[in-house]
Amino acid sequence: MTETRNDTRTSGPLEGEENPYLLGVYAPVDTEISADDLEVIGEIPRDLNGVYLRNGPNRRFPAQGRYHWFDGDGMVHGVHFENGRARYANRWVRTAAFAAEDAAGQALWTGVMEDPKGNPFGNGHGLGIKDSANTDVIFFNGRILSTWYLCGSPTTMDPLSLETLGAETFLGTLTGDFMAHPKVDEATGELFWFDYGPEPPYLRYGVVGPDGKVAHTADIGLPGPRLPHDMAITENHVVLMDLPLIQDQEARLQGRYRIHFERELPSRFAVLPRRGDSASVRWFEAAPGYIYHVVNAWEEGDEIVMDVCRVKDPQHQPRIRHPLARMLAYLRLDAQLWRYRFDLRTGRTTEGPRDDDNTEFPMVDSRVVGRRNRFGYAVHIAPEDTLLFDGLVRYDLHTGERQDHRFGPGRWGSEAPFAPRDGGTEEDDGYLVSFVTDEREGRSEVVVLDAADLAAGPVCRILLPQRVPTGFHSCWVRADQLDGAAR
Repeated sequence: MTETRNDTRTSGPLEGEENPYLLGVYAPVDTEISADDLEVIGEIPRDLNGVYLRNGPNRRFPAQGRYHWFDGDGMVHGVHFENGRARYANRWVRTAAFAAEDAAGQALWTGVMEDPKGNPFGNGHGLGIKDSANTDVIFFNGRILSTWYLCGSPTTMDPLSLETLGAETFLGTLTGDFMAHPKVDEATGELFWFDYGPEPPYLRYGVVGPDGKVAHTADIGLPGPRLPHDMAITENHVVLMDLPLIQDQEARLQGRYRIHFERELPSRFAVLPRRGDSASVRWFEAAPGYIYHVVNAWEEGDEIVMDVCRVKDPQHQPRIRHPLARMLAYLRLDAQLWRYRFDLRTGRTTEGPRDDDNTEFPMVDSRVVGRRNRFGYAVHIAPEDTLLFDGLVRYDLHTGERQDHRFGPGRWGSEAPFAPRDGGTEEDDGYLVSFVTDEREGRSEVVVLDAADLAAGPVCRILLPQRVPTGFHSCWVRADQLDGAAR
């Protein structure tokens, strides 16, 4: 095992106020390590080959003011599976802001809940918050892209060493910022993204071609500044969102970042051709709500079908007495599996729930993104005061059936991507892989489950030499994709 140690303090400047997102399973780790020959309970399947990567916030230096979970520096944790063995590594995402603070030996940015006026720089729209690239991790054109939830500069990393390679410019063709959840169509080799900001036209959509260059961009006019988080693609279309969660412009002019939910505004969805522009947008209206994450979308005749995890009320009222009560309330999730149908012939929207349980962070087989899928996999949200994942759910979207796996008391998991077994072609012919941390032992492991039989429990558990803090999004990179990247 090799390691690189950094001086990290987890105590913040708020004396006597415990921030739960700096404690227990959320507490940052201060060591970058690489470890082979991990202890295994059970046996790692030999047909499970590839790498599991998960991003998340891991604060390096304490900053002035209140810490928000979204403030932490990006850190990617990875487990490489090869021929029945596993290797673990974790590395900070070395963004421009990380490099500046590393050179200074201290925090230079305040957090999202503080005035950013004195911060060195922000994103391309002048938002002075630190772009930490801590949100998602996506495989495209042989590299990993680490992204940021408020639109920033995508950071490229090597999928095995996790070495930061630099800001991704797509061969010098990217202008502006880049959202958290771009979509990759593995069938065409294209990547789809958007960029949003506080000034007209508020939303810009783009496509990166299989050659790695930006091939298309289009400005999409909105009534005002919005906070879209995700998008969808189908074989011929994209779906962009105008949802009634809005950045407060008065607060922005005063140097503060504040959002509010306009309960009287409808949700609106822009459907346009993949290489379309504002003139080709078809707008569809639906009940007000918010969508953090899309499951998938596809075409059925004249209809676009889109499954999402829909949040009915994205601004919960505080339910506990705490100095950070508003932040704690905002970070709670209450989402349902929800289906929209957009009829391109009539302009009609049909919508409704597919499940009433609280599930989020959905995943599908990456090979079927934009095509009709049968299975979706999600985390189950625990009924706790902080955001914790107490299990996994498999949805059969054809039959409506579901399977569940719970991690057990005091054990909290991560977003779990689908990992196809070697040669497998079906959407459940493979495994789900998740980091799980036991808060009682302060220890983490990787749990591997049979995607076709979650109720059977773990196929194996891989014990890790270091705790993995609870984090955000993940991906699975298949061995054939790694081989292609190496060439």
